[in-house]
Amino acid sequence: MSEANPIPEETLKRALNALKKRIKLTRLDQESKLGGGRPMTSGKKSDVMAIQPPREFPREVWAELARQGRVKDMGGGFYGL
Repeated sequence: MSEANPIPEETLKRALNALKKRIKLTRLDQESKLGGGRPMTSGKKSDVMAIQPPREFPREVWAELARQGRVKDMGGGFYGL
């Protein structure tokens, strides 16, 4: 978005929180599958570094968060913390 029409701080905050929550859930999901179907995992940590951001926020929001240094643009539409 242009400087004349900046993205509201509240929108940026909600987008960042949504990304954090999505990364957390992705890591938990991956860690729960590491045990090969056993009820307990081997204790190995997830190696998820970046995900595709939630679609309810436009690309401009993610670009602005990356410009501010609050998220990392990993390329290919993936963002990380």
